[in-house]
Amino acid sequence: MTHPNRPLSPHLQVYRWQITMLMSILHRATGIALVVGAFGLAWWLLAVAAGGEAYASAAACLASPLGKLALFGFSLALVYHLLNGVRHLLWDAGWGFELPEVYRSGYLVFGLTVVLTALIWFFAMGGAA
Repeated sequence: MTHPNRPLSPHLQVYRWQITMLMSILHRATGIALVVGAFGLAWWLLAVAAGGEAYASAAACLASPLGKLALFGFSLALVYHLLNGVRHLLWDAGWGFELPEVYRSGYLVFGLTVVLTALIWFFAMGGAA
């Protein structure tokens, strides 16, 4: 006999959040964000090819606060997805399966994502010039 208040299968409300769970979800979410960003990149490239008014409109859109936020989110997703992908490649090579190493590499990916994204934006905004 089934219990009406009990879930039929485990889900997010049953599990305690862990870094491995968060990183898996973020890897999938950043993959989706990169697909959306790829469409934005294609739009920008079409505007460049069209020239003139189309490019001016695209440049103004990307220079707006919302456009800069979208570009920042895209760069953050790109860096995170890249670093976490390297982490998965290392796992494929047989490295880092022990639980302390899994957590250490996860925190390293988070830290490097913040540092590298900050460096990208520092140099993109004309820093150290």
